[in-house]
Amino acid sequence: MRNKFSKKWIGSKQARKQRKYVANAPLNIKQKFMCSHLSEELIKKYKRRNIQVKKGDKVIIMRGQFKGKLGEINKVNLRKTRIFIDGAEFIKKDGTKSFYPIHPSNVMIKELSLDDKERKKSIERNIAGIKK
Repeated sequence: MRNKFSKKWIGSKQARKQRKYVANAPLNIKQKFMCSHLSEELIKKYKRRNIQVKKGDKVIIMRGQFKGKLGEINKVNLRKTRIFIDGAEFIKKDGTKSFYPIHPSNVMIKELSLDDKERKKSIERNIAGIKK
């Protein structure tokens, strides 16, 4: 029986194999798929193009029915590779609101949440490494 996931997998042109890799990846690798582009001001400030999303980041939705909405990330679902944003909610038949799942590639980070010490350190290290 073949393994569902291989760390030695390099890549393939076949979309079927790419989808299999993403679907069967363990959570420590799926974490790397949870990246979004930074806004132009943040790119200039932090000297990088994208970063992993985190609860508390302020983002603008770039694609889909909520395009143009600005909101804060309320929840991150690693298993399904989706984020839930305060501005993107749909109303159910019974009147309750529910968050709409959005893929992180469809949003742009406008403001970073720097509450986490580790995230702050990694960004500072990245900036210091580029200046050398």
